Amino acid sequence: MPCENGKLLWKSHLEKLPVTNEIRESLLTLFRKRRLGSWVIFSSTLLVVLISVTMVIFPTLVLRSFGGIIEYSGIEPFETGIFAHIILIADVIIFGIVILYFKNKLPQFLINSVRFIFDFEVSAKIAFFIILIILGCYVVFTISELSTAEEWPDYYNRVKPILDNWTITSSKGVDQHVTLILLSTSLKILHNGKAIPFIASIAMLLVTYLLTTEITKKRFAGILSMVIVLQSGTFLIYDTTATYPNFWVLFYILSLYLCYKQWPVSPISFILSILSKLNAALFLPMTLFFTYDSDMPKQKKIRITAMYSAIAILGIMTILVGTKISFWGDTATVNEFQLHDFWKAFNAISYQLRFDVLILILLLPLTIGLGIVSRRKIAHANSILFLMIGAILSQPFLAAFTVVSSEPYRFMPLIIFCAIGVGVLFSKKASQPV
Repeated sequence: MPCENGKLLWKSHLEKLPVTNEIRESLLTLFRKRRLGSWVIFSSTLLVVLISVTMVIFPTLVLRSFGGIIEYSGIEPFETGIFAHIILIADVIIFGIVILYFKNKLPQFLINSVRFIFDFEVSAKIAFFIILIILGCYVVFTISELSTAEEWPDYYNRVKPILDNWTITSSKGVDQHVTLILLSTSLKILHNGKAIPFIASIAMLLVTYLLTTEITKKRFAGILSMVIVLQSGTFLIYDTTATYPNFWVLFYILSLYLCYKQWPVSPISFILSILSKLNAALFLPMTLFFTYDSDMPKQKKIRITAMYSAIAILGIMTILVGTKISFWGDTATVNEFQLHDFWKAFNAISYQLRFDVLILILLLPLTIGLGIVSRRKIAHANSILFLMIGAILSQPFLAAFTVVSSEPYRFMPLIIFCAIGVGVLFSKKASQPV
C-alpha cells in the first residue's frame, strides 16, 4: 500500500521536530483524537455498509426484522437476492488475495504486479490522450441516444408540462430553478432536451477525474475513478435523460473540487446543486467534513466553513419564514419520522443498484480498504468514508420525513464516491500532521 514502507510513523517524526516537550505532547494528543475520530467514521460506515450488503444478499431480512411492514411477514427472510452469490464469491476472492498479499503468501510475480499497479503513474500528456480516447468512445457510442424520445413517464406527466409553461420569472419559492433553466435552454436553443444533460454527464466524468487527481496527486487514480463511473449501469441509464439529469451531482462534485482550486466559488456551485435538486442540501455536512479533513491551510478552512455555515443559516431561515419549497411543482412537507419508510428506502439499494454489480461488490472491500489507509494518514480516506455513509443514508432519511420516494438515479453520488474511493487507495498523498 502507498506509504513509507507501509507505515507513516508520525510519532517518530514529531520527536525530531525542534519544539518543546509541551508542544510535542499537544500534537500527540491531537493525533490521538484524530485517530479516535477515524475509528468512529470507519466503524459507522462499516456498519451502514454491512447493513446495505446484507440487504442485497437477503433483500427481506431487515424489512422483516425492523421495518414493521405487514406485507413482508409471509416472506422467507433468508431468501437470497439475485446477486448474493456473485457478491459473496467476489468479496471472498478479494479478501483472500489481500490477506495472502500482506502475509507474503502470493507468488512473487503477483506481489510485484500489485506493487507495480499501486506505484504506477502516467504523465500529464499520456493522461490527456487517454481521457480523450475514453470520452471519444463514450460520445461515439452514446450520441445516438439524443435522437430517441424520452422513455420515462415522469417526463410527459410532470417535466414537460412544467417546461412548456415555465419562464424564468414564473418561479416562486425554492424549486429546481437551475434544472429548469438548463432544460429550457436545451429545448429552446439546442432543440433537443437531452443535449445539455448529455454535456453535463461528460462534465461530471471530467470533474470526477479532476477531483480524484487533486486529492490523490495521481493521474492514474483519476483515470481509474472516471472509468469506474463510466462503466456504471446507473450512469449509462440516466446520462442523457432530461427527466432525471445529473446536474445536481455535477455541481456538488464540482463544489468539492473548487474547495481546493477556487474556494470562494465553491459555495456558489453548491447552491447551484441545491437549485438543481433540493436533495443536495442534505450533503452540506459532508462538505463541511471534507473541508475539515483536507490539508488546506487553516485560514482557508475557516473561510470555507464560514461560507457554508452561512448557506445553512440561510436555508433554515427560508424554512422558518414559510417559503414554498417544492419538487417539480409539488410542495414539500416534513412529516413525523416513519420507520417503515426509512427501512424501505434503505432496502432500495438491493434492487435499485441491480445494474451496478461492481459497486455492490466493491462496497465492503472498499470500506475496509479506506479504513486501513486512513490509519496510515492517507489524505481524504476519512472524507470518502463520510461521503459514502452520507450518500447511503440520505435517501432513507429523506423518505422517512417526506413523501419523496427512493429512486435509482439518487445513487449516482454513491457511485462517484466509491469510484473516487478506489482512486484514494492508490494515493500517495498523506494528510498533513497539523
